Amino acid sequence: MDRLRIVEEHVRFENAHDLDGILGTFGSEARYEDEPWGERHVGHAAVREYYRSMLVAAPDLHIAIQRAHSTSDGVILEVVISGTHLGAWRGLPATGRRLEFPLCGVFEFGADGKLSGERIYYDRATVMRQFGIFHEPTTLAGRATTLLCHPLTLARALWRSARTSQIAH
Repeated sequence: MDRLRIVEEHVRFENAHDLDGILGTFGSEARYEDEPWGERHVGHAAVREYYRSMLVAAPDLHIAIQRAHSTSDGVILEVVISGTHLGAWRGLPATGRRLEFPLCGVFEFGADGKLSGERIYYDRATVMRQFGIFHEPTTLAGRATTLLCHPLTLARALWRSARTSQIAH
């Protein structure tokens, strides 16, 4: 089976929420790297737990492949992740909010021809904003949140701004 077909099968198992199928696409090695969080899950048990918690958090999780790039070293997918946050995730209780965000996945293969690792990249701020816990600082909610949560940071910024303004004159 060629590498792209293995990755497509892997995504089909993810969309079917089939943990055994997902893990079956990995060979003797299994590694999952969630780059935005700086996480490394090494070994079949750790990778299974990562997927299990993700599927509990978004029981309607769906991955739509937008583009696939196959190289001699591996496969890169550009996908759109969608689902509803109905279970706890990273200590955040279910918000009931809908998620939809782009993600890039890099798939590597072992000597046995099966997956040895998956590394994902996405924008954490987009996910947090969709959960309703992050607001852009240019919005009213963002300004209020920044003022309430970061008064010392704002005071330092204002002091630096005033000082820079005095030096310029």
